[in-house]
Amino acid sequence: MDYTIENNMIKVVISDHGAEIQSVKSAHTDEEFMWQANPEIWGRHAPVLFPIVGRLKNDEYTYKGKTYHLGQHGFARNADFEVENHTKESITFLLKDNEETRKVYPFKFEFRVNYNLMNNLLEENFSVVNKSDETMIFGVGGHPGFNLPTDHGENKEDFYFDMHPSVTRVRIPLKDASLDWNNRSLAPTDSLIALSDDLFKDDALIYELRGNDNKVSLRTDKNKFHVNVWTRDAPFVGIWSQYPKTDNYVCIEPWWGIADRDDADGDLEHKYGMNHLKPGKEFQAGFSMTYHSTTDEVK
Repeated sequence: MDYTIENNMIKVVISDHGAEIQSVKSAHTDEEFMWQANPEIWGRHAPVLFPIVGRLKNDEYTYKGKTYHLGQHGFARNADFEVENHTKESITFLLKDNEETRKVYPFKFEFRVNYNLMNNLLEENFSVVNKSDETMIFGVGGHPGFNLPTDHGENKEDFYFDMHPSVTRVRIPLKDASLDWNNRSLAPTDSLIALSDDLFKDDALIYELRGNDNKVSLRTDKNKFHVNVWTRDAPFVGIWSQYPKTDNYVCIEPWWGIADRDDADGDLEHKYGMNHLKPGKEFQAGFSMTYHSTTDEVK
């Protein structure tokens, strides 16, 4: 079932299936900011990633001597959440462990996804509560896909990324969906990154983030469209679009977790980039997005 939150600037539609954003539209122009999930290209809008981010080697891991099979980005994106709270400008979805989740992930948990509107800013907040009697190990992240407006003669090559603060960051390449750890390098993210289909021929661009309040902007000089993603305290961000199948969209993905390194031994307790949460404790994280249509003033 779909639910709506809105104000006088934007209208957001979110499904209880996967707690996934379906649509973000300008209240003034009706312009759609979110990718509309063409199944022939990429059939999702903005999946929520939990309890892993990325892919495990062979889609499996071991924990305390037992092997579990878990697909890319975990199970939350395919799960039905319950609605815990819903107001005009905010909604909170809740997912609890159950018999099916414990077959692939042994921990007891409460996982909440909250969306909150403030003017043209949409917050996506995560809360994980460990209901187990042992330390819980998990990753979490967002995967929003943004439309590139090309209704007035623009093409994908007219758009670019702008990252703030303007510093050099470590980039971690992927090889066969695992982190190619020994080939990570310093990337010139202190300059603009031009968008093209070939940018993603080796899969996602993954950057390590240092400190809080990093921002990734998706822009063009052809009109006033831009989207800003504030990653807050996320240690990683991925930038991705499907390849070789392509279309006019791109994802900006704040992550508190990451794919297996190519030298991973498969033991969950050794997995790089995971969060470790003690029994009864709560983990909180999140990111924010602002949307500016092709006719908005640039801010």
